[in-house]
Amino acid sequence: RMYPSSCDTFVALPPNSDRPCDEVQEVVYFPDRDYKLGEKVECTYISIEQAAHTYAVVLSRPAWLWGAEMGANEHQVCIGNEAVWGRENPGDEEALLGMDLVRLGLERADTAAKAVDVIADLLEKYGQGGNCMEDLSGFTYLNSFLISDRTEAWVMETSGKYWVAERVQDGYRNISNQYSITTKIDKEHPGMREYAKSQGWWDGKAPFSFAETYSFMDTARIEASGSRFCEGRKLLERSKGHITAETMMDILRDKQSGINMEGMFMTTGSMVSVVPTDCALPGVHYITGTPDPDRSVFKPFIFVKDIKQLKQTSSPTLGPEDPVKKIPRFQTKPDRKHPLFIKHELVAAIIETTDRGQKIMRNMREFEKEKMAEMEKLLSSGIEDPTSVVHLFSDSVQQEISVYSKK
Repeated sequence: RMYPSSCDTFVALPPNSDRPCDEVQEVVYFPDRDYKLGEKVECTYISIEQAAHTYAVVLSRPAWLWGAEMGANEHQVCIGNEAVWGRENPGDEEALLGMDLVRLGLERADTAAKAVDVIADLLEKYGQGGNCMEDLSGFTYLNSFLISDRTEAWVMETSGKYWVAERVQDGYRNISNQYSITTKIDKEHPGMREYAKSQGWWDGKAPFSFAETYSFMDTARIEASGSRFCEGRKLLERSKGHITAETMMDILRDKQSGINMEGMFMTTGSMVSVVPTDCALPGVHYITGTPDPDRSVFKPFIFVKDIKQLKQTSSPTLGPEDPVKKIPRFQTKPDRKHPLFIKHELVAAIIETTDRGQKIMRNMREFEKEKMAEMEKLLSSGIEDPTSVVHLFSDSVQQEISVYSKK
């Protein structure tokens, strides 16, 4: 039996977003903003109370929904989302999607630890649930998150409204489509253990392991997700002590491990964030905005003032700015391909089969290396003129499109 798989995420935040193969992922930017008391925000399925202030965010998200698979904010908080399955059934009732929680955490928290608290409060108040695919197929799941900032990282895993969080203080950490927090629990829902006891999952005497207690007892599903989790850990261990942005990109491009997925569920977007501990230095967020990182360019984004919407990676909208773009029941799914996706799709079809495709591929890699070399200078010396990077991502997308157009 085939089980839907989702994502792989690694601390230093480079997630791969694995989604249905025909789903378009867009890269969008929203500036910081103040709101009036009592205003609401319409998430994918429900409206909730809006915060008084939201931080600027860059998001890589399935084009039909409000939230995001992964992203970062102006304070260099980064979050990646994973689908997980456990003893609790994912909710069919429409609530907050895990992807909504990613965006809400980024918009409302200026540290990783605060993002854990934001997500915990939202789970308690609104719950999680709802269809996670655009075609209303009833595909639902629970959620886990890898959250990082300039100084630390947190793994947060959920089951309904219950949750646990583990602080990652050194080394590396990866998550995949399974619970991974065992006995090291640094924060938790106050009723989480008592609920497990009431369900007969824990006797209250044995050492408490969240993964062991809350995991779904389906060996086939555990094996399917566990192999990618182990492969990701092996790849990180291989570069332990000298993990770079290039290391992370290579891991995300690895097909043999299953991290770069193909088939019905494939890697539709990828992101690597380099976040220095020195607050005087910028964070650089490399985002593809296109499927299959092995045939994509990681393009840099830096938070500065006056960034405009990223039009070449924004899908066609069905209403006002930043609408929830759900399809009415029984209506044909609209074409959500953004300009970069369209160009990439044409070239992807010939990359492995023609000389021109191979030349384009070499030019893509060379372009990526040039951009990364430019960013290394900024990461070491800072940005003298912020206006010089206002259009960094948009210009990089345009340059990538030019690479595709060369004969």
